[in-house]
Amino acid sequence: MATGVLGPERADIGKGTLRQDRWWISPAVTFVVFTAFIVYSTWRAFSGANYYASPYLSPFYSPCLSTHCVAGASDFGQPLGFLPTWFSPALVILIFPLGFRLTCYYYRKAYYRAFWLSPAACAVPEPHKKYTGERRFPLILQNVHRWFFYAAFVIALILTYDAVIAFRNPQHEWGHMGLGTLILLANVVLIWLYTLSCHSCRHITGGRLRNFSKHPLRYRLWTFVSKLNGHHARFAWASLISVAVADFYVYLLATGAITDVRFF
Repeated sequence: MATGVLGPERADIGKGTLRQDRWWISPAVTFVVFTAFIVYSTWRAFSGANYYASPYLSPFYSPCLSTHCVAGASDFGQPLGFLPTWFSPALVILIFPLGFRLTCYYYRKAYYRAFWLSPAACAVPEPHKKYTGERRFPLILQNVHRWFFYAAFVIALILTYDAVIAFRNPQHEWGHMGLGTLILLANVVLIWLYTLSCHSCRHITGGRLRNFSKHPLRYRLWTFVSKLNGHHARFAWASLISVAVADFYVYLLATGAITDVRFF
């Protein structure tokens, strides 16, 4: 027996949807942008080259923990020296920010609609015959989102460090700033906005409190995060684009395609 929008208790409407607006534009744009980012990030992650142009390190490769990292790219030691030479250092690091984004509540909505059509939009029936939610494998793994948040928080701290040391020249002398400095700085700001506006962050700061008056500091944190949370989708898109732009800028510098614009 049919269920959902095709169930016997629902109105017998011949059309799939009565919506007259261009509801398909949003999932179509999401599909194109996500696909482009997946293709680009996969290429850059597996390339294992052109990710450092002193003093700039690509966010895809930060922190660089392998002994195969180019000279000057590793400031946190090289504990992954056992990795084979063909293994790109980015493949270890990207697991955490990628896992954080894949399990993000907003991104779930976005790619469920764009790739799985589950559903493609409100009041538009999905092609799937049954719905199990996120109670079975593999979607039950979405519940590890909070743990990826902790890892993403650490990554954001490291990217902040990268943005700070970008106020140097190629000889690592302090008191200089280039276009790359501004790009890495803008990227880390957007990364922080996206990370702190996360639903898990909001729950961690005040989700289990029964009485806010007894926890004034956590209440203020929860209020701040709640305000950011209202813009979480925008921060998700902006930070996705900024991290790709930052990586591509470093790539162009590393390949010699352009030279960094130095302001002072």
